[in-house]
Amino acid sequence: MKPLIFAFLMLMTVPVLAGPFADANVAAGQRLVEKNCISCHASSYGGDGSAIYTREYRKVKTSKGLLAQVRNCNTMLGLKWFEDEELNVAAYLNNTYYKFSE
Repeated sequence: MKPLIFAFLMLMTVPVLAGPFADANVAAGQRLVEKNCISCHASSYGGDGSAIYTREYRKVKTSKGLLAQVRNCNTMLGLKWFEDEELNVAAYLNNTYYKFSE
């Protein structure tokens, strides 16, 4: 039974590992978003701030655009994230909201 559960769990992680941010750490990205992004987005868009990602006329249209926007926020807010942290945030946002495959 344990090998079956392990195999199932491995298969469930494939979509997370595939795509434009395959080498990123989604959980680390989530922590960075929760710590640095939500309060600003909530003040601009209300609620939990997620409307910035789901609005009809959102700026981000591609995975490259998503990474560029994360880098822009990093620079504008002076967060001083390293490149891997930007990738982690982009991966989390992609997994949670955007679902870009390339």
